[in-house]
Amino acid sequence: MQRYWNAARGYCFDVLDGPDGNDPSLRPNQLFAVSLHAGALAPEQARAVVDACSRELVTSYGLRTLGPREPGYCASYGGPPAERDGAYHQGTVWPWLIGAFVGAHLQVYGDRAAARTFVEPLVDALAGYGIGTLGEIFDGDPPHAPRGAIAQAWSVAELIRTLDAVGL
Repeated sequence: MQRYWNAARGYCFDVLDGPDGNDPSLRPNQLFAVSLHAGALAPEQARAVVDACSRELVTSYGLRTLGPREPGYCASYGGPPAERDGAYHQGTVWPWLIGAFVGAHLQVYGDRAAARTFVEPLVDALAGYGIGTLGEIFDGDPPHAPRGAIAQAWSVAELIRTLDAVGL
């Protein structure tokens, strides 16, 4: 796992040995490694990953799929099908990713009260777009307009799982 560590940026590379070399883009994938109980990263590295994702990826509706300072970041999901398809993983917010973030946050900080603060806006969102459910995706930039399917089972399921993890 240490080969993935990007010391210059303080989090993991997204891709190693790609066609253009190693890709240092900030993406949420690395949170899955941190959320594991086995400890894939050293404690200080895991904390750095959580902190970087907290600063750049976490929104009120989930996590961006790409940091807003990264090349190729797409602030909103729209346009013709090819443009929308290209935006999915270039900054679009996915609610279901909150589970990996909260799991990683709990692993690093062990603070359920702090972890709850990341989940509460999604609970509030249940009263909005698609009452009683969560949308598929949201724009990467504020006001994080809802996009895609009005109801997405994996968004709701991950919220329920995460609420249990934080004791709500």
